[in-house]
Amino acid sequence: MRVRRMLSAAGVAAAMLLTAGCTAAPQPTPPTQEAPVTDATTDLLDAAAAGDAAAVRVALDEGADIEARGDAGMTALVAATKANQVDAARALIEAGADVNAKDDIQDSAYLYAGARGHDEILRLTLQNGADLTSTNRFGGTALIPASERGLLATVEILLQAGVDPNHINNLNWTALHEAIVLGDGSSRYVEVVRALIDGGADVGIPDGDGVLPVDLARARGYDAIVAELER
Repeated sequence: MRVRRMLSAAGVAAAMLLTAGCTAAPQPTPPTQEAPVTDATTDLLDAAAAGDAAAVRVALDEGADIEARGDAGMTALVAATKANQVDAARALIEAGADVNAKDDIQDSAYLYAGARGHDEILRLTLQNGADLTSTNRFGGTALIPASERGLLATVEILLQAGVDPNHINNLNWTALHEAIVLGDGSSRYVEVVRALIDGGADVGIPDGDGVLPVDLARARGYDAIVAELER
């Protein structure tokens, strides 16, 4: 009987220790749950893409998440910018939308407006915190694709804002290289090259193969651009 009591007491003690250990063990933290997309947020994303500024404001008043992501990770502002919906973009920016928030392919309202010459939206982003050092999926600033497309007015806006004209992207090109290599040598590209040089572009920076801008232009027969680079 004494042995049985001792065994029983030992069992009770072991159970108490086991229970205490279980109680002291840290409990796993439940995973963070993303806030559900509300009807107001869905309305906001739809209104932004459609350019309905009034509906944008209504959705925001109803509690829509201004930074929620829709198709391809686009915020309402990115969606409005890609559709060049100026009034909707203005309503969102005035309400505090992040002009630097990027979608799944690394486009922000600022970067896309600069790359595509959506100058009204571009100015709004520059007035509301655009990050001039922000880069796209190719490692380029907004100035590089603007130069590639020969968007003189956009190039001038970006240079005046202070974007670095000598930033080198993942292809080892500056804005000057892209204006030459991906341009067609026409008068608008001559003007872009002139604006870049006047804005501080270094004509002595070679591309990834060690070729200077003037040699790239000369090889393509872009005599007017050669003249700009040599002046």
